[in-house]
Amino acid sequence: MVDPAGLRYKWGVAAATFPTPKRTFRSQKMSLRLGDTAPDFTADSTAGTIRFHEWLGSSWGVLFSHPKDFTPVCTTELGRLAKLAPEFQKRNVKVLGLSVDPVEDHKRWKSDIEETQSCKVDYPILADPDRKVATLYDMIHPGLSETFTVRSVFVIGPDKKIKLTLTYPMSAGRNFDELVRVLDSLQLSAKHPVATPADWRPGQEVIIALSVNDADAKTKFPKGIRAPKPYLRFTPQPD
Repeated sequence: MVDPAGLRYKWGVAAATFPTPKRTFRSQKMSLRLGDTAPDFTADSTAGTIRFHEWLGSSWGVLFSHPKDFTPVCTTELGRLAKLAPEFQKRNVKVLGLSVDPVEDHKRWKSDIEETQSCKVDYPILADPDRKVATLYDMIHPGLSETFTVRSVFVIGPDKKIKLTLTYPMSAGRNFDELVRVLDSLQLSAKHPVATPADWRPGQEVIIALSVNDADAKTKFPKGIRAPKPYLRFTPQPD
């Protein structure tokens, strides 16, 4: 028998050899993972040409895809993101949308979004008709559609590293309140050696990272420590 690396297994003395199985993978490209550098790109948008890393600068970023312009779920999603603009601004987060439609379609659709969702869409929406950006970020899943992007979300830090990925099916609109909550968690953990427990909300207790020993924890977290177990140490949220 031959494994994917081409190694032969032996039974007794003789080696049984079979043809190497034919690969059926769609692509040899690895998916992006947490901690990877977000791929840079240049693309047209409703706000002009976007050079992604340059545009992001020292800000956090949310790059999200939607399947298609002039569709109902996407209309509600882009409207909700527009209404959350003040929350993103407070957190130094830039928002960038994407679909495979051209810029002119985006611009016409924005009017519908603003009319039906009672908002102003100020963030740019990338045009990706050749699917270059969608391919870079693995936003097209052939099991669902060969042409349209799924509902992907990437949170990218100022260091250009991927901090969070989310993928929703086309039929389910995203919970953007959860996205804001996770941004708060990520930004807090970037400043302090803490993690956030299940269902955490800003202002609630956080968990002291295991990398911090008890002696250092007393210095780093002067608001106090609650430790129901040696490995489970809570402290009020740091400032």
